[in-house]
Amino acid sequence: MSVNEQPGKKRIGVLISGTGSNMKVLAQACQNDDYPAQVCLVVSDKPDVKGLDTAREMGIDALAFPRKDYSSKADHEAAILKALDEADLDFICLAGYMRILSGDFIKKWSGKLINIHPSLLPLFPGLHTHDRAIAAGCKVHGCTVHFVTEGMDEGPIIAQAVVPIMPDDTSDALAARVLKTEHILYQRALKQLANGQVRMTSDEKSEFLNSLDENDQTDQNDYLIS
Repeated sequence: MSVNEQPGKKRIGVLISGTGSNMKVLAQACQNDDYPAQVCLVVSDKPDVKGLDTAREMGIDALAFPRKDYSSKADHEAAILKALDEADLDFICLAGYMRILSGDFIKKWSGKLINIHPSLLPLFPGLHTHDRAIAAGCKVHGCTVHFVTEGMDEGPIIAQAVVPIMPDDTSDALAARVLKTEHILYQRALKQLANGQVRMTSDEKSEFLNSLDENDQTDQNDYLIS
């Protein structure tokens, strides 16, 4: 059990494969008393990543399930699903998790599984989004929080944020600027989800149910983050 349980908050699991910078920002947001969620479990498919150490330092249960320890993808996912079930979670956030989830995994968590992707979907699904945006001559780039469905990066959009592409941008410079924006957007989107302000419908669309509370009002300009 995590050392700082906060009763009444939605219980969140985060899947990572690396440094877990988005996981850390979500966990920090969850430490605020008025934030409606708490990160209770961090899972990685790699045993020696920084994100696991960060989670443990924050008092969050952190588990590694190396793919090589399992004879099949199904067995690997079954072990992870068992851990998620035992943690009694409400939602799962993917935060740099670099494995493609099976349809069975996604169906089990349908409507309760979200991801952040470093592009303005539906533009540039998949990998190398920053290189592709620069190569295409785009003037803006950004990130998207979306529900996870069986199509890669095709799930209904919850929120997006935009950053400009500068004339002299490199992929690394653009990636760093987008990442800062991810850190802002993901915690906002998770707050909406945990507050019941957005959900995925049976026909896989995002339905926004309530306006944000008075102390967290946003309009479209809030998502144009440079």
